[in-house]
Amino acid sequence: MLSRLLYRDGLMLVIDKPAGLSVHRGPKGGASLEDYFDVLRFGLPRMPALAHRLDKDTSGCLVLGRHRKALALLGKLFKNGVIGKTYWAVVEGGPEADEGRIDIPLGKLDEDRGWWMKPDPEGKPSSTVWKVMGRAEGHAWLALEPLTGRTHQLRVHCAEMGFPILGDPIYGSAPRQGGTPLHLHAREVVVPISKNKPAVVVDAPVPAHMHEMLSKCGWSGEPSKAAP
Repeated sequence: MLSRLLYRDGLMLVIDKPAGLSVHRGPKGGASLEDYFDVLRFGLPRMPALAHRLDKDTSGCLVLGRHRKALALLGKLFKNGVIGKTYWAVVEGGPEADEGRIDIPLGKLDEDRGWWMKPDPEGKPSSTVWKVMGRAEGHAWLALEPLTGRTHQLRVHCAEMGFPILGDPIYGSAPRQGGTPLHLHAREVVVPISKNKPAVVVDAPVPAHMHEMLSKCGWSGEPSKAAP
């Protein structure tokens, strides 16, 4: 887990969550990201804790609070919508326009499905801003900014607009088992953690399973790090 640490200060950590690993242990047990938090204490008496969550199959920037006061602050920032989040996705088809906004309220599909969501006029307001970063035949590369933080928001919004995220077995066309991995990555997070300093900006490298399709859509790879 130390190798996936992207940022560290006295209040928070940002790690690069791998796709395919749940952030916390579910009712059926199994491995979770929280199992590895002990190595991220860096001298503090308590392990860090999740300030928010990402879906099991989503990769990228995940923010952890290092102690209770930090968690309370981060929770307030997330709740108030002042933490910027940008996701990269490869979608099937793609929008005709080059940018836009989706405003579709969301509610639970049904109580037995847990986290599964659906468009619901009586649901919670949900907004996403999107921009086309590149296109290929049959696919598009989008930058998605969720203005609200609903469960599965980006996946449902894209599917409802007619361009589901590639590899989505719930809202898209991917099979439940053995299909293409979900092409959704939490690329960047912007956290105004300190009143007296600029916001912390952290980027997560693109996971290997998204390289091929992003390249087809015009992505030229990660910029090389300049030598010190």
